[in-house]
Amino acid sequence: MPSSAIPEEWALVAALTDFARRLRSAGLLVGSGQVTSYCRALARLDPGDLRDLYWAGRACLVSRQPDLVTYDEVFAHHFLHDQQPGVVLKIEGAAPKGEIVGVDLRGSGTARKRDATEPPGGAAASEIEILRNKDFANCSDEELEALRRLMAEVLVTTPVRRVRRTERARTGEQPDLRTALREAIRTDGIVFPRRWRRRRTKPRSLVLLLDISGSMAEYSRALLQFAHTAGRGPGRVEVFCFGTRLTRISEALHQRNSDEALTAASRAVLDWEGGTMIGQSLRDYNRTWGRRSGFRGSVVLICSDGLERGDPAVLADEMARLGRLSHRVIWVNPLKSDPGFEPATRGMRAALPRIDVLLSGHNLASLQELAALLPALG
Repeated sequence: MPSSAIPEEWALVAALTDFARRLRSAGLLVGSGQVTSYCRALARLDPGDLRDLYWAGRACLVSRQPDLVTYDEVFAHHFLHDQQPGVVLKIEGAAPKGEIVGVDLRGSGTARKRDATEPPGGAAASEIEILRNKDFANCSDEELEALRRLMAEVLVTTPVRRVRRTERARTGEQPDLRTALREAIRTDGIVFPRRWRRRRTKPRSLVLLLDISGSMAEYSRALLQFAHTAGRGPGRVEVFCFGTRLTRISEALHQRNSDEALTAASRAVLDWEGGTMIGQSLRDYNRTWGRRSGFRGSVVLICSDGLERGDPAVLADEMARLGRLSHRVIWVNPLKSDPGFEPATRGMRAALPRIDVLLSGHNLASLQELAALLPALG
């Protein structure tokens, strides 16, 4: 065995042992035999690959279903140095067959060999952290492809609302007489139990209105990928693109494969990288879709830089109408990432009084912040 391989193996064992120690401190029952199995598993896998680190540890170190949440939090904090771990770590499955996952996230697009002095897992995690905070406009095609895979791991959920239908419950607002009578018949009425019902809850719909005009060309691809990721969440998601006209692309993004979904969406939209008519597009949405039952009370997410070529008064009126039809209105403006940002454009000045939340959305970290914010808008 080469002498250079010995420090690498010891560094790997030390890193995994430290991870297991953190899991014990968090309350997980992790024995020395499980740690040994974890080390043996990674000896056959790639310790520099985040998916291998995650799934091998989950298989070897987690024994109870309730511990999965704690495991995700400790993993994100240990390997990704994330202060809000529940947002980043949503790894749904292994890489597709034939896909190279050990890529250089700095933009080479090819699998790289880890140096013997490089701490296992640390370099991949640091590269991911750098990529999370890199502006989409400054990313190469290879980095955008790596971001696409990272973005697919984000779970997008919306706040819940109560509906009219009810369900059985231990305590509730109204008695469940049907169930109580059915159970009383079994005892000939000797015992008349108390049974209750409560109103059901369901996630609110999420509507994304994506600006695909020329001024948003550097961010359109990433925002479309975010819309595709959002469609995999538990709630109903509707996606529209607008430039000079409004186009619904929800059916195109329902395809599971993201490349095929984005290709179908690009074919459905006819005004790519053209002008921007935000007010007119919102008018089309409010009149055609906003009043429908499935869209009322939804969370509306507008992704645009606010460079309006139409009448700002139309935009102000339609934003007011949109606010009445929706639960919350969120505006994502990549220009907000500039420390000296001010809503100086005509479109932003007209829309700002009706916006509930204004975010940047210029990189993956800001989109993860958005995904963490959505469930709290109840």
